[in-house]
Amino acid sequence: MKEYNTQLIENKTKIIAVSKTFSVDQILPLVEYGHIDFGENKVQEANAKWPEIKKKYPLIKLHMIGKLQTNKVKFVLPIFDYIHSLDNYKLAKKISEEQKKHNKKLKIFIQINIGQESQKSGIEPGELNNFYLDCTNNLDLDIIGIMCLPPIESNNDYYFLKMSELIKKFPIKELSMGMSNDYLKAYGSGATFLRIGSKIFGKRD
Repeated sequence: MKEYNTQLIENKTKIIAVSKTFSVDQILPLVEYGHIDFGENKVQEANAKWPEIKKKYPLIKLHMIGKLQTNKVKFVLPIFDYIHSLDNYKLAKKISEEQKKHNKKLKIFIQINIGQESQKSGIEPGELNNFYLDCTNNLDLDIIGIMCLPPIESNNDYYFLKMSELIKKFPIKELSMGMSNDYLKAYGSGATFLRIGSKIFGKRD
């Protein structure tokens, strides 16, 4: 694991250590160091790794950062604390239904298709207002922020700035954006959650 410098980012910005594909042995040193927020993108992998760790370290918060299928939601509720990839109404409705069954509310980010790319999922910026109102008023979801994956090989500064302007229109404060290759740019644009993997754990196999 690479040297981890918690002084790089101010307290208002949280670092999600993206632990997908890394083993428990590789993750534990950071857990024991006292880091709280970890990210996984596959439900099955998360459920194989995290239940025992979370029992021993109850302050840990687990973030679902990958695309989430509706048939996986029932497996997300018991182990995860955050969902960063709410990208359609069908998924929102399913999360609402499962939360009632589990008597548990997750903190949720709406994924924005900020580059308006046809091949990417996410809510179009112009549709966010209606979607947000549906999620909060009709489905009783705890929407705390918005998330984006900017177009590959793009000027990320531009898209991060668009996200920071977009969120000002809503009574939410959290911005999930920025990864190992662009987290400083995201931080400069007001990101409150950074999703960093290889800069912490090293390159994946």
